[in-house]
Amino acid sequence: RWLALGAVAVAELLAMTTGFSTAAVVPQLRIAWDLSQPAASWLTVAVQLGFVVGAVLSASINLADLVSPRWLMFFGASGAAVTNLLLTQVHGVEPAIALRLATGAALALVYPPALKLMATWFRSGRGVALGVLVAALTLGSATPHLVNGIGGVQWQVVIVSTSVLTLTGGVLALVAGVEGPFAFPSARFEPRQVGRAFADRGVRLASLGYFGHMWELYAMWAWFGVFLVDVFARRGTEDTRVAASYATFVVIGSGALGSIVGGVLGDRWGRTKLTALAMTCSGATALVIGGFVNGPLWLVLGLGVFWGFWVIADSAQFSAIVTETGNQRYVGTALTLQLAAGFVLTAVTIYLVPLVRDAEGWWLAFAILAPGPILGVAAMMRLANSPEAKLIAGGKG
Repeated sequence: RWLALGAVAVAELLAMTTGFSTAAVVPQLRIAWDLSQPAASWLTVAVQLGFVVGAVLSASINLADLVSPRWLMFFGASGAAVTNLLLTQVHGVEPAIALRLATGAALALVYPPALKLMATWFRSGRGVALGVLVAALTLGSATPHLVNGIGGVQWQVVIVSTSVLTLTGGVLALVAGVEGPFAFPSARFEPRQVGRAFADRGVRLASLGYFGHMWELYAMWAWFGVFLVDVFARRGTEDTRVAASYATFVVIGSGALGSIVGGVLGDRWGRTKLTALAMTCSGATALVIGGFVNGPLWLVLGLGVFWGFWVIADSAQFSAIVTETGNQRYVGTALTLQLAAGFVLTAVTIYLVPLVRDAEGWWLAFAILAPGPILGVAAMMRLANSPEAKLIAGGKG
């Protein structure tokens, strides 16, 4: 099962690199295509909205419960690689947004099936297993920033490289993504499951916690690199874009360790306690970090790594709760719907952060992310005191 986890995690890491490929090269695209700030925001938001559309369509026909996860991951990764690569052939924001929508829709066939696939290998230690997958997602999201630093001014290098990585991930998923011994019961086509997914209280409360988490996560990932460009520029750093790209990779990449630690603590302490702790830490950081844009560089980077660690440490645990408390025949549908609704919220905050930044500065721009974790903590505390808690993490809640 550990070999299976390693293979699928690498496939996930590679396949998800196209998700933030344009976010990593926004500074270059604003010059190359003369983009306004709202247009640049839409390039990132489009991926989130495309993911929502793809996830909702997938859930409406129970695709994640009817088709082998490895085939879904292969087709999703292949589609994302092609639509991402086509960005090198267009000029201007309109066709680019359409391609980013298609990329997001394709990635909706990669992430949810991977979570369900690994749950078939792990009955005990499921929190750690899904944490490793989210660690892979985190590194995949951070990788475009690393490639951007290495690739110099050529934004096309980032796009081509991430497309190749994504296609490689899809092929690896097809070859190595075999289901484990704890397969979920067979499902049949039943569209009504879309409406029933949140009827289970455990799924509903876990999803509310997840929504609070997502209100913060992707906006932080999308705009922290831009924040660091500003931080380095104010200090007269040479080649601020390269310095910010490397630093952003470290900040976001620290979440890979956070996801694994979150999985270990979720299995040992209970998922509700771990998620509440993670959202408390990340929400508190969101409230203060923007106020240090002119502060000591070591403090900004230290807070950034701390934020990057905790902002994602809880993510896999919400999915694990769904696999433990939801209808076992339609776990894939429930996971897909949870992710779809969460990604709707990410589009809102990704769009809001630069608007607030332009009007009020970085402190308030990041502080508006804190209400999500606050509400998420409330939902998880309620779940901890519900009868469903005995189904979570072997009875630890």
